[in-house]
Amino acid sequence: MIDPRTSIISERLSKIRRIIAVSSGKGGVGKSMVASALALSLAKNGFNVGLFDADFTGPSTHIILGISNDVQPKEDKGLVPAKVWGIAYMSLVYFVGDNPAPLRGLDVSNALIELLSVTQWGELDFLIIDMPPGIGDAVLDLVRLVKKIEFLILTTSSLLAFEVVKKQVMLLCELKMPIIGIVENMKRDNTETIAEKTKRLGVEYLCMAVFDQKVETAIGDPVKLLDSAIGELAEKLCRELVGNKGNIDAL
Repeated sequence: MIDPRTSIISERLSKIRRIIAVSSGKGGVGKSMVASALALSLAKNGFNVGLFDADFTGPSTHIILGISNDVQPKEDKGLVPAKVWGIAYMSLVYFVGDNPAPLRGLDVSNALIELLSVTQWGELDFLIIDMPPGIGDAVLDLVRLVKKIEFLILTTSSLLAFEVVKKQVMLLCELKMPIIGIVENMKRDNTETIAEKTKRLGVEYLCMAVFDQKVETAIGDPVKLLDSAIGELAEKLCRELVGNKGNIDAL
């Protein structure tokens, strides 16, 4: 039986020009930080931006952005995302709070379909999705449900992290999903190992961010976050996405 909510999802997302999934095969690479900073940077550059925290393993963008509990989505023929720092914001945390969400299999799919079908994003230039790590049910569901999704993939300089990312890239290529490129985060040396391995995968190596102690102290303070290495990375990614002219027509 076809879930009728899936047909609503396309309508909900129809006025969004680009949907960027910030993803990684491995956790702990700074995915949520980069997704948050990218959304902030795009908004700062004058774009209409949404941020969807779809990390069912542990939503954290609300902590990174310092969003207080009294900032909530509004009901109006669905849910209208909260507006924070110029960003339309939606997260699983609005439904589970600080409680664990031990969802599996069909429960994950059902929760994701429900969130996508009730959220009224309206017109956006970009929707940034903070993805769960790995290549599990939530990732495969988003590939199935979000027709124009593009993947921005994070890794660290760790060869172990890259091996997991490589498997994710191979799967996405098999599914014929568009990959914007790979970003290397928390870089501690001057080697080009990850850049070389990325090129051998046939994927573009976009840019990197050095390890920066300021990132940890910037949690909860978007201004400080944009002043860190992650903020510099987000600005580079912003230019990659819209072109050096920063023109909306480049989308």
